[in-house]
Amino acid sequence: MLQNPLMLYKLIVLYMLNKVNFSLSSSQIGDFILKNEYTNFLTLQQVFADLKENSLIQAQTIRNRTYYSITDEGVNTLTYFQSRISNAIKEDINQYFEQNEMELRNEVSVLADYHRSSNGEYVAQLWAKDHETELVTIELTVPTEEIASSICLKWKNKNEEIYQYLTEQLF
Repeated sequence: MLQNPLMLYKLIVLYMLNKVNFSLSSSQIGDFILKNEYTNFLTLQQVFADLKENSLIQAQTIRNRTYYSITDEGVNTLTYFQSRISNAIKEDINQYFEQNEMELRNEVSVLADYHRSSNGEYVAQLWAKDHETELVTIELTVPTEEIASSICLKWKNKNEEIYQYLTEQLF
């Protein structure tokens, strides 16, 4: 076992991000780590901050959710220190992804956000991804925050139907 538990938690996060070919949200990583009682919420937040500060992971925040991906430097660090993660922890992570990969992928493949533009209207930004490839990006300018928020919420449920309609009409 590692003498520094914080280093183990960092390696677990790097290992998780390296196992998938899509970004994971902080809540997805946290669900696994906290459910297995590896550490607590506050320590996990410190782990994310340290990894980001050292350029081992990169973060993207969309609608109050932060999504992480591993950097090349993170992959190199993991390669060097991966043997310090016990086989039991690696197996727990591997099982977690085997059981939840589709759900995790779907959760981070459809994204929506909105912001107020300089003219006072709101812009709803909608994305659908497959792995790290953006399939569609849509920006809609609307008059109110309520409409922009509603569009973002509906995008989660109707994105496939909308994407299919667009491809049928445009191809």
